[in-house]
Amino acid sequence: MTNPYETLPEEAFWKTGVATEGIFGIQNLWRSRWRLPSDAKIATYGSCFAQTISRALTARNMSWHNCEFGPRDMPDALAKAYNYGVFSARTGNIYTARQLLMWAQLAVTHPDKLPQPEIWEDHDGFRDSLRPAIEPRGFASLREARESRAEAVRAFRQSIRDSDVLVYTLGLTEGWENKDTGYPYAMCPGTTAGTFDPDLHVLKHYRFDMLIHQFQSAFDVFHKINPDLKIILTVSPVSPVATQSGQHILTAGMHTKSLLRAVASELTFNTPSIDYFPSFELVASPAARGIFYNQNLRTISAQGVDFVMGYFFEGLNLSGPLKYGTSAPVAPAPKPAKSAEDLACEELDLEAYAND
Repeated sequence: MTNPYETLPEEAFWKTGVATEGIFGIQNLWRSRWRLPSDAKIATYGSCFAQTISRALTARNMSWHNCEFGPRDMPDALAKAYNYGVFSARTGNIYTARQLLMWAQLAVTHPDKLPQPEIWEDHDGFRDSLRPAIEPRGFASLREARESRAEAVRAFRQSIRDSDVLVYTLGLTEGWENKDTGYPYAMCPGTTAGTFDPDLHVLKHYRFDMLIHQFQSAFDVFHKINPDLKIILTVSPVSPVATQSGQHILTAGMHTKSLLRAVASELTFNTPSIDYFPSFELVASPAARGIFYNQNLRTISAQGVDFVMGYFFEGLNLSGPLKYGTSAPVAPAPKPAKSAEDLACEELDLEAYAND
């Protein structure tokens, strides 16, 4: 051997790993680093793209761990409208690391020991600042809003405690917080709900070190709840709707995804219980030539979702023995995936402020 490149496999070179194969022929892209039970329970949270993973799991009769169900007699369509069965608990989208840390803190802290994030009253009723769109018409009373949040926190904790795997989709690096409490908002107050107060509501551009600290702090909490929990991170290939950075949205969007991708790598390198799945690369890399984006050049087509999830299930190692004594999941022919246009995304409310 004259140099160490002589013995590298084909996938180590762009020519043989990507250019020759083409996007549909890429081999050996990802293999999960753990051997999981064949009936492993999988929880999903994060940005809008995380919903494609929960849908794909249920379409394959796999053990997606849903811990918060709607009322027994509620029709499926109505349950979806009220955001049941979207994430493993009724949290709404958790776009930022700071939001995820907030949910982690709520899950392990007695309500009397931790001041609660705001609940706003508007003409539709009461809105939870952590999940302002969770109840389409708003809650009828402050008590109902608080009880619903408490149930979501309970279900969130249960999903972490009882799951074998958490899949979290990293979405945004811009967020809004309360200047006095430091508590995060799911959306800028005054957009989806609430009233914007420039003296109280502050914009945060989360930087690399801050993101590492927030994610690691949240994951430390999760591992206290469930020491055996495995975490799969993936960066959403869906671009941000808008930016308050002062940059063009194209530049700001690329900054967001690049930063989150670097953060995911750092977390993966440092922690054996964390892995990374390359959904962003499959959709947004030059190899894909943009073919998986919808006409708006932002959301992902149904074909793109199916393509990405094919690699996910091919690489997910579920060869371990049964853990829960149930039949091993059967993988039927996948139903056609729905486009990311059909996902529940509070962030889309920002499009209303764009001047066509």
